[in-house]
Amino acid sequence: MERYEVPFTYQYERTMELLTRPGLLLAATKRSGASNVMTIGWGTLGIIWGRKIFVVLVRPSRYTYQFIEDSGEFTVNVPTPEMSDWVSFCGTRSGRDVNKFAAYQMSISPGQRVRAVTIDACPLVYECKVVHYNEVLPPHLSPEIVAGSYPRGDFHRIYYGEIQGVFAHAAQS
Repeated sequence: MERYEVPFTYQYERTMELLTRPGLLLAATKRSGASNVMTIGWGTLGIIWGRKIFVVLVRPSRYTYQFIEDSGEFTVNVPTPEMSDWVSFCGTRSGRDVNKFAAYQMSISPGQRVRAVTIDACPLVYECKVVHYNEVLPPHLSPEIVAGSYPRGDFHRIYYGEIQGVFAHAAQS
């Protein structure tokens, strides 16, 4: 399905709402061409350094982490309600063990401005290039957040992805 470029604030409220439940789909592609997808529930969209940025958090233990580290790019794909089972699957299964795209017969396409794949069934996609990252530092977090979000000490890397383009299906634009 063909996509058209839209403003980065297009459907902002819907994107932020879906981030919390059921989650958005973060996809990345290594330089070798291998791709993976994971569900994310933490992130934000805004302006940093005068640039349009999508901030995502990925734990180094996650398989997708290797893909972002290798390529420096990712896409954030906004799912439809009908995709909720797959979004849950992508959040509970590792790409080390299963090809998540094949398991649900999800078709993918290369991004228009990045090499990372986009998920064809998703009506809205943010294509991002990493311009900065930093680590979540335990001494800088409130003890309540450490206790509630990091009981095993697997702290996130925070990626700041400069949005190269936001694309919606023709029916969405």
